Amino acid sequence: MMHLEPIVSFAILLTVILIVPLIFERFKIPGLLGLLAAGVVLGPQGLGIFQNESETLKLLSGIGLIYLMFVAGLEIDMEQFQRTKHRSAGFGTFTFLIPLIAGTIVGRVFGFGWNASVLIGSLFASHTLLAYPIISRLGVINNEAVTVTIGATIFTDIGSLLVLAVCVGIHQGEFSVFSITKLLLGLIIYSAIILFGFKWLGHQFFKRTGDEEGNQFLFVLLVVFVSALGAEVIGVEKIIGAFLAGLAVNEVIGSGPVKEKVVFVGNVLFIPIFFVDLGLLINIPGFIKSISSIWLTLAILVGLIGSKFAAALLAKLVYRYNWREMITMWSLSLPQVAATLAATLVAYRVKLVTEDVLNGVIVLMMVTATLGPLITARSAPGLVTMDNSSDETNETDGSMLGWRNETSEGFTVVVPIRNPQTERTLIEMAALLVRRERSKILALAVTPAHMHMDSPELEKNLQQNKILLSTAVELGQELGVDVEPVTRIDYNIPQSISHVSREQNADLVVMGWGRITGLRARLFGNVIDRVLWASHCPVAVTRLLDSPSNIQRILIPIENLTQESVRIVQFVKILANANQAEVTLLHVCARRISPARISWMKSQLEILVSRYFPQSRTTISVIPADNVVSTIVKASQSSDLVVLRSRRRRLSIGQVAISDVTTEVVQQIRCSVVLLGEPQGYQETLRKPRVIVQTVSS
Repeated sequence: MMHLEPIVSFAILLTVILIVPLIFERFKIPGLLGLLAAGVVLGPQGLGIFQNESETLKLLSGIGLIYLMFVAGLEIDMEQFQRTKHRSAGFGTFTFLIPLIAGTIVGRVFGFGWNASVLIGSLFASHTLLAYPIISRLGVINNEAVTVTIGATIFTDIGSLLVLAVCVGIHQGEFSVFSITKLLLGLIIYSAIILFGFKWLGHQFFKRTGDEEGNQFLFVLLVVFVSALGAEVIGVEKIIGAFLAGLAVNEVIGSGPVKEKVVFVGNVLFIPIFFVDLGLLINIPGFIKSISSIWLTLAILVGLIGSKFAAALLAKLVYRYNWREMITMWSLSLPQVAATLAATLVAYRVKLVTEDVLNGVIVLMMVTATLGPLITARSAPGLVTMDNSSDETNETDGSMLGWRNETSEGFTVVVPIRNPQTERTLIEMAALLVRRERSKILALAVTPAHMHMDSPELEKNLQQNKILLSTAVELGQELGVDVEPVTRIDYNIPQSISHVSREQNADLVVMGWGRITGLRARLFGNVIDRVLWASHCPVAVTRLLDSPSNIQRILIPIENLTQESVRIVQFVKILANANQAEVTLLHVCARRISPARISWMKSQLEILVSRYFPQSRTTISVIPADNVVSTIVKASQSSDLVVLRSRRRRLSIGQVAISDVTTEVVQQIRCSVVLLGEPQGYQETLRKPRVIVQTVSS
């Protein structure tokens, strides 16, 4: 039944994807290794439940392979690449050519022909930004060395895929200058059509479809598979088309909800199936034999690690980076997952490389995928970013949260009213933020639209919102602030909130907590997600268990000294001044960190305190600990409010488990919480501070 009924195979795959990575990650082992192990256990070398010839598995794994390369292209930040494209091209050349030469030498030493040896070299040349979430969390993406390494990914991946196309073309046909010229010419024309044609088409389609995320999602998928098909038509591997498709739609979809859904579907479903299928190819006796004859595997490991180090060292000498930046560049370019595995599998299937090479590359993936992020986590925290904070140092009392404001301007607070139970606390929060001259609150009630404007349900909702707005006006009079009622009828509540915030030129959105979480929120999004994506200004998501006026002890966990961290401190400054509250700045560092580093961090936090809390009761706490979450949760037990940075959780290539420190902290603390985040594409040049507050049913 398992072999004849595809639904049974699919159900088993879903069970494996759900359970196995969680088990492995509980023991601090990457979940991807668990998927590979599951493929071995369930494959022909194990229980025999799955076979390599299974049409269902071939289809799903093929989609996963395409998705893997598409996401690799999609994750490249084109805006960062544009800022340092010349140095990115330089480092991309270094970290492509040196590993290519090293891999070619390894192939020749172990008896491979020139064609296979060059292909092995191309496997060394690419890299996967597996440690991107680490540098994003640390706030050091704007460091030039990091930006250069991210941009170099374009050159290494495209270069290695082009070498793969040429080598496979030579392997499958007779070598001639005409055939190679024809192949390269076809690649150039095809790449231009994908990169420029689909980019233009995407802009036109997204412009005309507005917020129709379902159609935009289908359009992106169509671009991916048409590009993959077109690659096979011109005689190259479909993964090249998928990668180019990722680059083509990269700028079109930006970092919005469509990208979130596209990446989510691939990383949660299809890419894990690809890794399970890859496990089916592992022949245990052959794998053990290839490991026992360790010289080829060792040569692959040493060649890759050494050549990537040499490329980073050359970049250090040419561009005058310091040693910390050089080590970070090396660690970021070290992991070999996406392009390397995809190209190896293609080469293995056309019998261009042997099973020993496949096994060696799998070991390479395991080692580099673990070693690279570990080194990044140790080297990146000390990097200096390119952020220019000179404007911040000239801040006056007429500014709020670090955004420039004319002293004659007041704050406008927009409060979308939805839940009577949270209405009061959020209006109180808004009142604390705007207690100054020329300040006011706009109470916004958005009624879901109906097909017929005379619908009884619509009339009922309008009456309920009218009552909520009247209550908001009364609360404003009680709190001593002006509240003006505003009502809207709209099919899309988040869009209406974003439109009003833009019309009112607001600078801060304060939203209540919503219940829509988990899978449903991941697939369809919730109000908070959609406002975050669409809003032109930062967003504060609140879970207030008591009146904001009763907040006397505020905890600010600070991971790294970035502009985002400074804005959190400025936000707390307003609350602390309003309530005369005690503030604690908490930094949790690794136990093995040096005393000098701890002293430096304390000195930096003292600068923040002297600048923003000169009159407040403030405590600085730097705690070495292994478990960041439990340390923050323990510190929160003596606090009334914890203010955290709200961060979009980035799905890395092949990353199955989705979690971060902020998520775990919010789930465990038992006091009020404010998550302060910024919308996608937010610019520092916004001038007139306004505030929006939303109440969400909870």
